[in-house]
Amino acid sequence: MDAVLRTLRDVRLWAGLALVVFQYWILIHPQPPLVARPVHLVLALLIVFLWNPLDTGKLPKWLERVLDAVILIGVVGFAIYYWLSMTRIDERIENVSPVFPQDVIFGIVLVFLLLEGVRRTTGWILVWVILAFLLYGALGFLLPYGGFRGFELKEYVEILVLTTSGVLGVTTETSVSFVFYFIAFGVVYAAIGGGRLFIDLAIRLVGRATGGSQKVAVVGSSLMGTITGSAVANVAAVGVFTIPLMRQSGVPADRAAATEAIASTGGQLMPPVMGVAAFVMAELLGIPYAQIALAGVIPAVAYYVALYILCDLNARKTGTGTLPAVAVDNVEPVLPRLHLLLPPVALIAALMMNYSAQTAAMYATIACFPVAFIGRAERVTFGRVLEMVRDAGRQASEIAVPIAAIGIIIAVAIQSNLALKFSAGLISFGGGTLAGSLILIIIGCIIMGMGLPTVAAYIIGAVLYAPALQKLGVPQLSAHFFVMYYCVLSMVTPPVALAAYAAAGLAKSSPWTSGWIAFQMSFVAFLIPFAFVADPALLFQAPILQVIVASIGLIVPTAVWAIGLTGWFRINLGWPDRIFLMLCGLVAIVAPTLSPFWLIGNCVGLAFLAIKWRFPWFGLQPSRKLAGGNGETAGV
Repeated sequence: MDAVLRTLRDVRLWAGLALVVFQYWILIHPQPPLVARPVHLVLALLIVFLWNPLDTGKLPKWLERVLDAVILIGVVGFAIYYWLSMTRIDERIENVSPVFPQDVIFGIVLVFLLLEGVRRTTGWILVWVILAFLLYGALGFLLPYGGFRGFELKEYVEILVLTTSGVLGVTTETSVSFVFYFIAFGVVYAAIGGGRLFIDLAIRLVGRATGGSQKVAVVGSSLMGTITGSAVANVAAVGVFTIPLMRQSGVPADRAAATEAIASTGGQLMPPVMGVAAFVMAELLGIPYAQIALAGVIPAVAYYVALYILCDLNARKTGTGTLPAVAVDNVEPVLPRLHLLLPPVALIAALMMNYSAQTAAMYATIACFPVAFIGRAERVTFGRVLEMVRDAGRQASEIAVPIAAIGIIIAVAIQSNLALKFSAGLISFGGGTLAGSLILIIIGCIIMGMGLPTVAAYIIGAVLYAPALQKLGVPQLSAHFFVMYYCVLSMVTPPVALAAYAAAGLAKSSPWTSGWIAFQMSFVAFLIPFAFVADPALLFQAPILQVIVASIGLIVPTAVWAIGLTGWFRINLGWPDRIFLMLCGLVAIVAPTLSPFWLIGNCVGLAFLAIKWRFPWFGLQPSRKLAGGNGETAGV
């Protein structure tokens, strides 16, 4: 048995090494899409099945291993078929060149392998969604409304496997060109101590403040989000430190888990390494990733400012969350480790210098190794390098397989004209108004995100929803950011709130309760996408002075909105005051910058708070001081 385990470990290492070497080789020696993408996908499939063996709990173990072997043989078989047919496939003309029987057979094999890979990495929900689109593509002619003639088998295989419209399309290209390199950077940077530096830096910066433990979660998760771009990974890396801190400072377990979950969720919005959905957006829109990252700065900052204010107000309201001085003093000094900030700085500098995203990520990864030798504790040994290779290969593959499979959804939706039909129907159902369509899209994104990974929900939304917004006059970039933002928030939306469930496991709290608290906390940032729909300057699509004015005009009403939601401003606020403040914040956020409603919302809200600060008794209803600090008061 030990020999088998050693062999499996070695095979995993060699497979991961093959993927790593191949990825950096094609960065130096670019290959045609129908060469680079299938090789990448085959290696990813191989790694996924090696790391995720079949474990049904119902079948005999020997039978599960036999099935695993059959699946691995299928991967190798597809690799051999594609290798032998590569020149023909690369040179064939779509809709003209013939589709041979072996193409049909191995096309079906690839679709099956992808579905099984998705099941092993993300679960059944995405599998059922892909199957639904596959059935629509085959049997759409049976539907009474919105159907189409359906694809014939050879036509179906050609679209999905033999062209860049399906599995080997934009989603796989995203994995090849972006995702791998940023994951490799994140793995190497975490291994040299960069992740721990972010957490300790957050403790040093805000640990002594009121509600310091919750603020450490917010700041630490925002910093970690600059290199991870994954909510669950962020929870795992940061929550293991911040959740115990919150519990020690009196924050209830459910609240501690919810705070970490909502803070980590924002990591998918935080440049320079945003979530996979942002890389896909760059490919779909055909613009440099650096432009996407720049556009994401203000929405991400607004998100975390809103969350920081929420945690501050909640701490003052409940009297919980403040760390003792000794907890901050015991943190390892940060100054001797500041050299570890050089790789992220190199990444940002390379992006600003107009290097491609993958080249910038490669330079940042390379920078990690000499930086590690500056300090004593982070030096990289050969054994640690092998661990990095294994981890990078596994993490990249477990993203590559699902997003490649999502290419099936894009192909069916576009080739069948489902996207255009859905867009027209959405506008009609929304009464032909922008507001109605935005609300329907929010509902759709959140429902999809309840059971799908963020990238899957975004891609479906980008195909089905974004065109409707563009028809209603919303700029393309704003439309896609709007969809992505609400798909990100779905990570804390019950019943399937993945980030909240991961945090609940660390806090030993109820996943359901933690999920609902995190969802309520997300309301503080819920209106931000309406702002960049109303004013694209918030996505840096305007002169810098207009960007600055629009940013201030977003942060201020977001703070007003947060105070209304929390129900605390020096003293406990009554509901009339809270509703008034939320209305002021709502009007100012959704109104175009410098419009009359924007000015009224900001000025009235600020004036009300200024008077309230000077005369706490002032208000639409007499306010009550908080009776106790047990955290059981109304409000978010």
